[in-house]
This record gives sequence, structure tokens and C-alpha cells, in this order.
Amino acid sequence: MQRYEWREVRNAAAIVKATNSNEWDDIIKVLTDFRLTVDELVMAGGNKSDLTGRLETSFKDRDWRESRLDTEITLTTERRPYRAGGEKKSTIESSSVTNQGYLVDGMKGRIALDVEWNAKDGNLDRDIGTYRAMYEAGFIDAGVIVTRTQEDLRELAEFVDPGTTKFGTTTTTNLTKLEPRLTRGDAGGCPILAIAICSRSIQVTRASMWLVCWHKQRAVP
Repeated sequence: MQRYEWREVRNAAAIVKATNSNEWDDIIKVLTDFRLTVDELVMAGGNKSDLTGRLETSFKDRDWRESRLDTEITLTTERRPYRAGGEKKSTIESSSVTNQGYLVDGMKGRIALDVEWNAKDGNLDRDIGTYRAMYEAGFIDAGVIVTRTQEDLRELAEFVDPGTTKFGTTTTTNLTKLEPRLTRGDAGGCPILAIAICSRSIQVTRASMWLVCWHKQRAVP
């Protein structure tokens, strides 16, 4: 899987593979089949692009589903009787705290997954916060974020279309924005696997092969 950049915290890849082997196989199959096209490289638009749709469809075909996650935590308190004060029986009191509206692009087994191709980078905080809450509540074993790299795709896009503004802003979701959030511990104890589409992910056709060769040569010191 050298066509992607990989990052992880808390040994996420090993945990997903060991605890959710079917879901791991799905991820590897989707990534193996996926290719970034030249059109998608320069196509204007945000997160809900054809690329995002293709990835989400590939996961849905393997039984991953967009899911809203609502949680309710109930505290039950048994108040023991104070017999010296004449009390004879325990009393039971309960109270609940509800959190509504966690939404993830894909859930299967005990793995949550989001595709963040070119959305506002605040989505990363939402994703990580959701994974952390679900992990600490004991509902998932790990989270997975499929995103992209920044500089190499920007350079390649500008070479293909000098007038493009694609990847021109650094306030969208990409690996450079995701890494510090992971390394500073925003996910708490939750294992998170980050997989970034990069220039090596581009579909190799006659029309695009020279772009790949150019980019590889440019990367050599």
C-alpha cells in the first residue's frame, strides 16, 4: 500500500487488523481498488466530490453505513437507609445525560470511518472528538480517517492546470492538519489510523503517466 501515506496513534493499524479483521480487509480492498484521476485532481469543489462519493460507495458496497450515534449515560444511585434516623429501606434515584448527533460516514463492526478529502479542517476536530467519546464509552475499538496530503497534490494540480485554486488553502482537511491533532493527544486513548491519498495514488494512464514520472523526478534531490 505504498500509494498512500499512513499515520497512526495507539497502534491503530494492528488493533483494527487484530480485533476487526473483516473491516481491515474491507479497508485494504477499497484502497487497493481506488485510483485518483487527473480530473479529480483539479476538479473544483469541496468534500462532497465524485472522489468522496466513489470511496463512500465502495465502503457501502461492503456493508459500511453512514451512522448517527446518540448516547445516553444513566447514573443510578442507591441511597442506603439511615437506621438511627428511622429509615428502613434503600431508595433508588436515577439521572441521565444525553448526547445527540454524532455522525460518521461509515460504521461497521466496532470501527468508525470518515472520508475527509477537502472539507473545512474543523471536521477533523469533530471526527476525533466523536471517536474519542465512542471509544471511552466502550462502543468502538478504533477510528479511521481517509484524507489527503497537501503540498505534493497542490504542486501536481498546479502543473496540470496553472490556473487552478485547488489545494490553495491550508484550512481544509489534509494530513498536515491532522497530524498535530493526533500527536498532541486530541484522541485520548482512542487508536486512530490516518490514510492519506497522495500523488502516488494517481491513476496511471498514458495521459497521466508523464505527470507521475515528472513528479517522481522532481522529488529526487
